[in-house]
Amino acid sequence: MDVHTQTTKTISLENYGIKNARVHYQLSPEELHYDTIEHGLGTETNSGALAINTGEFTGRSPKDRFIVKDEVTREKVWWGEINIPFDPDKFDKLYAKVATYLSGKEIYARDAYACAEDKYRLNIRVVNEYPWSNMFAYNMFLRPEEKELKNFQEDWLILNAPGFKADPKVDGTRQENFAILNFSKKIALIGGTGYTGEIKKGIFSALNFILPVDRDTLPMHCSANVGEDGDTAIFFGLSGTGKTTLSADPNRKLIGDDEHGWTKENKIFNFEGGCYAKVINLTEENEPDIYRAIKPGAILENVVLDDEGNVDFADTSITQNTRVSYPIDHIDNIKVPSVGVNPKNIFFLTADAFGVLPPISKLTPGQAAYHFISGYTAKVAGTEAGINEPLPSFSACFGAPFMPLHPTKYAEMLSAKMKEAGVNVWLVNTGWTGGAYGTGNRMKLKYTRAMISAALNGELKDVEYTTHEVFGLKMPVNCPDVPAEVLNPKKTWEDKAAYDKKAGELSSSFKKNFEKFEEYANDEIMAGGPTSS
Repeated sequence: MDVHTQTTKTISLENYGIKNARVHYQLSPEELHYDTIEHGLGTETNSGALAINTGEFTGRSPKDRFIVKDEVTREKVWWGEINIPFDPDKFDKLYAKVATYLSGKEIYARDAYACAEDKYRLNIRVVNEYPWSNMFAYNMFLRPEEKELKNFQEDWLILNAPGFKADPKVDGTRQENFAILNFSKKIALIGGTGYTGEIKKGIFSALNFILPVDRDTLPMHCSANVGEDGDTAIFFGLSGTGKTTLSADPNRKLIGDDEHGWTKENKIFNFEGGCYAKVINLTEENEPDIYRAIKPGAILENVVLDDEGNVDFADTSITQNTRVSYPIDHIDNIKVPSVGVNPKNIFFLTADAFGVLPPISKLTPGQAAYHFISGYTAKVAGTEAGINEPLPSFSACFGAPFMPLHPTKYAEMLSAKMKEAGVNVWLVNTGWTGGAYGTGNRMKLKYTRAMISAALNGELKDVEYTTHEVFGLKMPVNCPDVPAEVLNPKKTWEDKAAYDKKAGELSSSFKKNFEKFEEYANDEIMAGGPTSS
C-alpha cells in the first residue's frame, strides 16, 4: 500500500526568510521513509529499516563548529580550539543565504522538544532540506502530542541544509561545511554536511550552556538506566567505549543512551527521544537490543548492503562510524517517562588500548573529578586517517566537543552532586587486557557486564581491594563471574617489565594532558591523578 498521503499539513516559513517553499510539516516516519526512497536518497533494507548515505561527511567536523561571540557568550564560553568564535554579522549574512537557498524548494519541517522532565523542556522547530534528516529529528528528539502542536512556540530553530556550500572567503567559515550556534537568536545553523549527528549535537551543545548557566542543572554526555529498586546508574564514555551497549541491560530499564541532565532535585532526565548507536561489527548475540531495534522506523547510516538488502555490519569501506538511529520505544525495556531518581552508581568507561588500566576500579572523590576532567580513552589503528598505532585521547568531561563552558565548571557541579547523593564512582576499562592493542585482547563483554552488575548489586562493597602501583586506583581482588587474574591488569601481561613501561607512558600522557587544568584544580583533584610514572 502507498503510505505516502501527501499530507495537507503545512506551515509557512516566511518569518524565517524562507519563501515560496513547499513545506511538508510533521510528516510521519512512514511518509518520510517513502519520500526518501522516491527521491532516490535511500534504500530499504531487508529488515524494513531505511539505509542512507550522508555523503562526504560521515562524522562530525569539530573544526567547523562555531559559536557566535556576542554579549550572551563573550564572557561565559571557554573559547579556543573546541569553541571557535563566529562573528554575529557574518552569521546574519550566512543565515540569509541559507534561507534563500531553501526558498522555493520542497523541504521538511518538524516541531519537537528536548528534555523529558517537563520543567526543563526546550521546544525545537527543525527545518530540513532532506526527508531522511527530518526523520532523524523525529527519531532523536521527543515527540509532542497532537494537541501540543496547536499553540507550539519554539525556543530554538534548527536550519539544516546539507546541499548548501559556504564560501569561506566571504562567509567566515573554514571550509564549505559548518555548524553554528547563535545563543542570542537561538538558532542552530547547519550546512554543507549531511551527517545527521550535527543536528542532535547542536541542541546538546546548546543545553550544555543553558542548563548550568540558567537552570543550575548539570548536563552530561552519558547513558543512564534504572534498576527494579529505583536506583539510577549513569555511564559516561566517549564513542566506542560501550556506553550504549552497557546501558542496555535486560535487568534494568533504559532512561537514555547519550545525553542527560542532573537536576538540583536529584533527578536524571533524558534529553532525547531516541538512540543513535554505532553498528560496526554489530551482532544479535552481543547487542540484541540494538540489533532488534533495526526495523521499520530506524535509519541506518553509511552501511553497505548486498543486492537483497542485507547489511554487512563488518564492512567499513564507507566509514568506521556506521550508525543507526531509532525511537527509544524500539527498545522494549525502557523507563517511561525517561526520568530517573536516586543516582547510586556512576561508571566512567574507557577503552584503554594500552592494556594498562584495571577492568574495574573504585574511585575516590578526587580521582573521580580528575578522571572526569581528563575524559580518557584511546584511538586505535583504522579509526582515523593517519593512526597506525594506539594513541591516548582525552576529551574533558567525556564530551569536550559539546561543552561551551570551561570543563572545571562541569566537574565542580558533578563533584557537588556526587557528594550530595552519596554515589559510588567506578572507572571501567572496556579496552585491552593481556597486552596493548595488537598483542593483547579486547576485554570480554561478558566480564565487563559481570563487573558492572556486581557494582550495581553491592557485591563489590565489602571485598578486598589492592592499589594500582602507578594510578593509585583501588582494584577488587574478586568479582563474581570474573576470573581473579583478569582484575589486575599487570597479572594478565606475560612481560611485566613491558607492562611497567607502558603504564609509565600512559601516566605521563595523563599528566601532560592535565597541565592545562592545574591552575583550576584544587589539591584533592590533583591528588586524584597518577601517583607515579
